Amino acid sequence: MTAAITFSASHVWQLVALFGAAIAGGAVNALAGGGSVITFPVLLFVGVGPILASATNTVAIWPASVAGAFGFRRDVKGAPATMSWLLVPSVVGGTLGALLLLHTPTHVFELIAPYLVLAATVLLAVQGRISRRVHRDPRKAHAPRWWVAAVLVQLAVSVYGGFFGAGIGILMLATLGLIGFTDIHRMNGLKNLYATFINGAALVYFAVSGTVVWPAVAVMVVGAAVGGIGAAGLAHRVGRRTVRRLIVVIGIAMTIALIVRIYA
Repeated sequence: MTAAITFSASHVWQLVALFGAAIAGGAVNALAGGGSVITFPVLLFVGVGPILASATNTVAIWPASVAGAFGFRRDVKGAPATMSWLLVPSVVGGTLGALLLLHTPTHVFELIAPYLVLAATVLLAVQGRISRRVHRDPRKAHAPRWWVAAVLVQLAVSVYGGFFGAGIGILMLATLGLIGFTDIHRMNGLKNLYATFINGAALVYFAVSGTVVWPAVAVMVVGAAVGGIGAAGLAHRVGRRTVRRLIVVIGIAMTIALIVRIYA
């Protein structure tokens, strides 16, 4: 499968739509993840096929994760060095997910996406209560079984991220909460760092396979970076509690949007 779609000057509305969607998607990705819910449908709307749209979207939205990780770099510096272990399943899972996308009908993961996102949002909403229980016995947060579970969950999330990706940010935030993290800014920084590796691995596979609509990427990549950088700064200004509430709202909205897109 190769991408042969092009955009001409006479289709300015397509480029404007993609640029605007990328800004919004980049901002949402940096804050909570799920920008694909915005950018993927817009790619479909301008005429890109489902599988090409998913691959192109992954490549185009990747700079938002990079920009978000950069924006939260100071928060990530204080994280335990062991968190770098999760980069390995991120790369492996992202590659496997990209492989699955090109060999599996897209609707398979789209059907379960709303329920994955909803479950993750519920976990995030009660994350504070769960974390307090974990910290009653600090050894639990560092016990081998917790880290084994974290690696396995990260691998599963990364496979899904390479395949489609809507909601991986919330899934990763929920996972980080369950292993003891409470600082939403540090969690956001780590989430963006992992997303950079997940989507980066998928990006390489898609590029080599020729399943990327590069004209669309050229327009969206700028908007995604702008949205990602702006969102990181906004998160620090509005405060931790507001960001957490916003992420929960985004998760619910994402769930509804995915269900409507599937069944409408």
